[in-house]
Amino acid sequence: MSQLIPPHGGKGLVCCLLEGSELEAEKKKAEGLKKVEISPRENGDLIMMAIGAFSPLDGFMTKADWKGVCEKLLLADGTFWPCPVTFSASKEDADGINEGDEIALFDPKLNEIRATMKVTEKYAMTEADKKFECEKIFMGEGTPTAEEFWKIAKEDHPGVQSVMGQKDVNLAGPVKVLSEGEFPIKYAGIYMKPAESRKIFEERGWTEIAAMQLRNPMHRSHEYLCKIAVEVCDGVFIHSLVGNLKPGDIPADVRVKCIDALVKGYFVEDKVLQGGYPMDMRYAGPREGLLHATFRQNYGVSRMIIGRDHAGVGDFYGMFEAQTIFDKIPYTKEACPDPGKALLCKPLKIDWTFYCYKCDGMASLRTCPHGKEDRVLLSGTMLRKLLSESGEIPDHFGREEVLVILRKYYEGLTDKVEIKLHGAATGQ
Repeated sequence: MSQLIPPHGGKGLVCCLLEGSELEAEKKKAEGLKKVEISPRENGDLIMMAIGAFSPLDGFMTKADWKGVCEKLLLADGTFWPCPVTFSASKEDADGINEGDEIALFDPKLNEIRATMKVTEKYAMTEADKKFECEKIFMGEGTPTAEEFWKIAKEDHPGVQSVMGQKDVNLAGPVKVLSEGEFPIKYAGIYMKPAESRKIFEERGWTEIAAMQLRNPMHRSHEYLCKIAVEVCDGVFIHSLVGNLKPGDIPADVRVKCIDALVKGYFVEDKVLQGGYPMDMRYAGPREGLLHATFRQNYGVSRMIIGRDHAGVGDFYGMFEAQTIFDKIPYTKEACPDPGKALLCKPLKIDWTFYCYKCDGMASLRTCPHGKEDRVLLSGTMLRKLLSESGEIPDHFGREEVLVILRKYYEGLTDKVEIKLHGAATGQ
């Protein structure tokens, strides 16, 4: 019997990806179904359901699920879930679809049918509904009132832009996924399914595993967080997002090279596993921190590293709001009559980390008594800004092996995106 943390939801790994003769039959059927385009974010969520990473979800959310998640962080059946997973269609497409119909989810980028879906419900998403979702999911301590939030959210928050840009009707229902798209080939050796990571953890004899969420290249602070995790757990899962990011973020293949360089040069290799997952970033700060813990539980992870401004963007969230939300969630194992529906993956909360010249090493606000002038404050946003502007990288900000890879990447760019600094990036 496995000693790993069980998958979320109490149903084991719920995988929606078809194989073999069942796959071939569904592909043939899909060609005769009405095709509805799927967005990049929806496509990433679809693949997460395909591989079991979004267990226990087996399809896109109903209105009751959507509302329950927004208001209470609970699906309609009482299962903990922190962020909506929905699929939108134009009013024109939706008008031609009845509840009970099967449709084909079509990826225009790859010109490929990605899945079939049995529509069990369709519900309108008015502008007021979209604003409701944005305020519940994306509004944090950095913008404590709706008025402050909406002054900047539509222009500066990519998650808000994504939700407000959704089509007018949400379609709900279970999916049968026909393809994982480009991920297994493009990210061979990195892209990983929960069943695969669980198998590796069991082979290594790991039971207590921490996950490190990455959307930026690893700098010294990330490295330090991982090493803290290795000290208190059996191993660390460095788990990079290989889905879509906002403009100006560094692509996955470059980040993977950076992690490879660090793991080979600065870690005990059998204490680290590197993997990748296909979801797009939502930049939902605290809510996304909970989502990261939820789907990492499916990968076999028992502790989610949550540091400063986890999954944040701009100044929308409090510096450690993604940590404190774990103390406020409504559904814990202790309070739950059905423990399988609770979030079992716990946070590994770590304070702001940096290099301190006086300490002569990496430290945190909990361990270092010295002033700001003695510290090299590390931030992925600051690193990207300095590299994009050919600026001087401070000593101890990053490992030289990593900086070589990043400088080469930025030198090859023809179009550069302006990197905006915010409080978390500047040490304010």
